[in-house]
Amino acid sequence: MFTGIITDIGEILALENRGDLRARIATSYDIAGIDIGASIASDGVCLTVVDKGTDPRGWYDVDISAETVNLTSLSAWVVGKRVNLERALKVGDELGGHIVSGHVDGVADIVDMRDEGDSTRVTLEAPGDLARFIAPKGSVALNGTSLTVNEVDGARFGINFIPHTNTVTTWGDAQVGDAVNLEVDTMARYVARLADYG
Repeated sequence: MFTGIITDIGEILALENRGDLRARIATSYDIAGIDIGASIASDGVCLTVVDKGTDPRGWYDVDISAETVNLTSLSAWVVGKRVNLERALKVGDELGGHIVSGHVDGVADIVDMRDEGDSTRVTLEAPGDLARFIAPKGSVALNGTSLTVNEVDGARFGINFIPHTNTVTTWGDAQVGDAVNLEVDTMARYVARLADYG
C-alpha cells in the first residue's frame, strides 16, 4: 500500500526486453535499506525490486510483465525519463495522501493545461468505464501522485497543481497529449459496487 505522496524522482537508466521488460531505475533512496522483493511505486505502478546496486549511483531493477506494459503508460518509458517514486507504506507512517494500491486502473490523457496564478490547471480524460468513479473533491492517483479532483464533466476532470507539486514530482514535465497512469479511489470503487448490487 502507498499514500500517493511522492518521495523521490527516479530516472530510467536502462530498459531490456527479456520475456518481461526489465527496467533499471536510479534513485536517491538508501539502496542498503531496500530489500530484494520490496515494492516501490514507480509512476504509480507497484513494482517488485529484483536487483539493486550503487554503480555509478544507487539503482534498482524491476521486471514488468507484458500485461502491465499494455495497461499502463509504462509502454512510453525511455532511457532518461524521470519517474515518480514512493516506497511502500509502513505501519506508523503518516498518511498524507490517500490509500493507493499501486494497481493502475487505466490510462488518462492530458487534454488541456493552463496557468492559474502560480498553479497549473490540468484537464484529463479518463477511459469511459472509469469516469463514474471520479467525483468532484474526490481523490485519484495520477502517475502515483495523490490528487484532489476539482471538477468533472463527463469523462473529463480537472486537477490543480501547486508549484510545490510541480517541483517535487514529474508533473513539472507534463504536456498536453501525455498519457498518465490513473488509479481511482478504492472507496469510490466499493460505493459503486454496492450501488450496482445493493
